[in-house]
Amino acid sequence: MKVAVIYASTTGNTEAMANVINETVKASGAEVVFGTADSADKDEVLSCDVILLGSPAMGDEVLEDTMEEFYAKIEGSLNGKKLGIFGSYDWGDGQWLRDWTERLNNAGAVSAVDALMVHLAPEEADVELCKTWAQSAIK
Repeated sequence: MKVAVIYASTTGNTEAMANVINETVKASGAEVVFGTADSADKDEVLSCDVILLGSPAMGDEVLEDTMEEFYAKIEGSLNGKKLGIFGSYDWGDGQWLRDWTERLNNAGAVSAVDALMVHLAPEEADVELCKTWAQSAIK
């Protein structure tokens, strides 16, 4: 199985989540394509069996700019693709993930797992949630 873990991070919180998710997926024996949205290769990501994307909530609960740009590049090619999304936030109630989930659904993506949201930096319990989430996403 080939899994992409692509993320954007501004404060390091979503990056910390991505690192835990990446390590968990690698520990399962899957081949992992891991990197940031601003350097991800669209074709390589789309060749994966499962795509896991992460972005912090920015401004009025929107995707971080580089993730928005990357997602826009692949959005038209997601029909039937298995995806999961994750991210961190400081304020708000998760609207950016609900909006992103709706976009994924409209693109025809198959939800691998419910969206994962962590408040600020992942603490011990959040790290465990990230591990469980990653394991569920690749089943």
